[in-house]
Amino acid sequence: MKFINYLESIAGISIYPLTSLLIFSIFFVIASIWAFKADKNMVDHISRIPLESNDDIKSL
Repeated sequence: MKFINYLESIAGISIYPLTSLLIFSIFFVIASIWAFKADKNMVDHISRIPLESNDDIKSL
């Protein structure tokens, strides 16, 4: 018997995919809004972090 048959036999299992899609969608929308409204200087600083040496980080 396939795994999908086990899932179909569980009552109320259909709410889990809908809930996960809703959580993902809300997170994606919030992350997109933050990305567009974020301060450009902060985004520039964050984008340069992997390229900085340890001495540069300690001075902050």
